[in-house]
Amino acid sequence: MLSVVGVRFRQAGKIYYFDPGDLAIRKNQAVIVETVRGIEFGTVVIGIRHVSEEEVVLPLRRVIRTATPEDVEQMEKNLKAAGEALSICEEKIQNHGLEMKLVDAEYTFDRNKIIFYFTADGRVDFRELVRDLASVFRTRIELRQIGVRDEAKMLGGIGPCGRVLCCSSFLGDFEPVSIKMAKDQNLSLNPAKISGLCGRLMCCLKFENDTYVEAKQMMPDIGTRVTTPEGDGRVVVLNLLERRVQVELADSGRRVEHPAEVVKAQAR
Repeated sequence: MLSVVGVRFRQAGKIYYFDPGDLAIRKNQAVIVETVRGIEFGTVVIGIRHVSEEEVVLPLRRVIRTATPEDVEQMEKNLKAAGEALSICEEKIQNHGLEMKLVDAEYTFDRNKIIFYFTADGRVDFRELVRDLASVFRTRIELRQIGVRDEAKMLGGIGPCGRVLCCSSFLGDFEPVSIKMAKDQNLSLNPAKISGLCGRLMCCLKFENDTYVEAKQMMPDIGTRVTTPEGDGRVVVLNLLERRVQVELADSGRRVEHPAEVVKAQAR
């Protein structure tokens, strides 16, 4: 078994595992770690735990130290400098006439690199832009093209439900979402009603889907001939959240609603 801590570098970002070594690291503590991008400042979101080697990607990098007040001050300076770099890069993009939308900028903790995130409809030749930016910032430049879902995650916003976007508040990873999930949840298939700010199907269709699938397995399908306490009929509506079934009675055409457990499907 290995001792690990889970670290995030952005709010609702992906969790990466590191070896805590002999450090007494607690949840919500800021730490300095070495990553493939260089030295980074992160927050511990999973305290020390023991996992098998199959659960992590080896070799594990070690936590260098817990963050000091000087480290926190450096991180704040980096955030301010990244905001200034964003404005400069936007100006350079306009000067070069490139069809790309700048989303965010980020310094690595040791300031050895600036990463600019952007969206574009296709491939963009930004070699001249990189050279221009390198002459201004005198450090390594990386331009990273991201998708519209990543853009929404970085920028944040309020979803159709009136709450802060799931992707920018707590979802660490994106998972595939299909139109079948909307059908299983009896939602309107109007794209405007089941799409998020990014224009893609809403992430909540995925993490609520298991509940609906489980409910459907416990209930008869629409059109099924069933027996209810008030007589035989045909299922016309399913209330999946409340586990209730609406039935049209065969003798009177009247509609009645009952809990799913008292409605019995007729043998074919």
